[in-house]
Amino acid sequence: MESSCLARLVPLEAVLFDIDGTLCDTDPIHLNAFRVMLQEIGYNDGVPVDEEFFIKNISGKHNDDIAAFLFPDDHARGLKFMEDKEALFRRLARENLKPIDGLDKVKNWIQDRGLRRAAVTNAPRPNAEMMIQVLGLADFFEAVIVGSECVRAKPFPDPYLKALEVLKVSKDHTIIFEDSVSGIKAGVAAEVAVIGLTTQNPAHLLMEAKPALLIKDYADPKLWAVLEGIDKNACTRITA
Repeated sequence: MESSCLARLVPLEAVLFDIDGTLCDTDPIHLNAFRVMLQEIGYNDGVPVDEEFFIKNISGKHNDDIAAFLFPDDHARGLKFMEDKEALFRRLARENLKPIDGLDKVKNWIQDRGLRRAAVTNAPRPNAEMMIQVLGLADFFEAVIVGSECVRAKPFPDPYLKALEVLKVSKDHTIIFEDSVSGIKAGVAAEVAVIGLTTQNPAHLLMEAKPALLIKDYADPKLWAVLEGIDKNACTRITA
């Protein structure tokens, strides 16, 4: 996506953010929690799961789906395992959570232009609210949309469609920031322009989900070329 291709987004109305891996790099914390708990129960013959396993089978997916994958013959046990794992994640994350580089800069850009904003996540609400609070974004987001509170979670578009409805904005004038294949697919299915972050997931996997653009983080010059293009097109529209 080049800035010249973003004229259709003007006037930009809203920016939607995933949380895990998009506001903060939580995958290493999640992976650590899964490693500890799966090893405790002897999963994979006691061999710790690796990053490749995590990316393929867990990252970006809803907890119900992860529970079904890990415990295909005992879903109730899987759900309890995920509850305990999320409690461990929250304990670890409170001490280790750091924002993605450039987040404060893009936050200021959004606030300065009076754009609407929401967080849209497959994370459980306690996780989402904890991360937003720790990052100092509680007053930034107007809404927090949680996948489990929608008819379908990501990779279905329902959470993003709900966010558009709650904010009363158009899909044609909204940008989504995402870091997972599941999340990018959800945004694309909602027919919203998606900018993907290569926080932990490989670029070639993210590209298969067809984001409009991939960036390293919010300090990436490619992102700011896009945002400057939006500003330029907005000014042209006003003076035309």
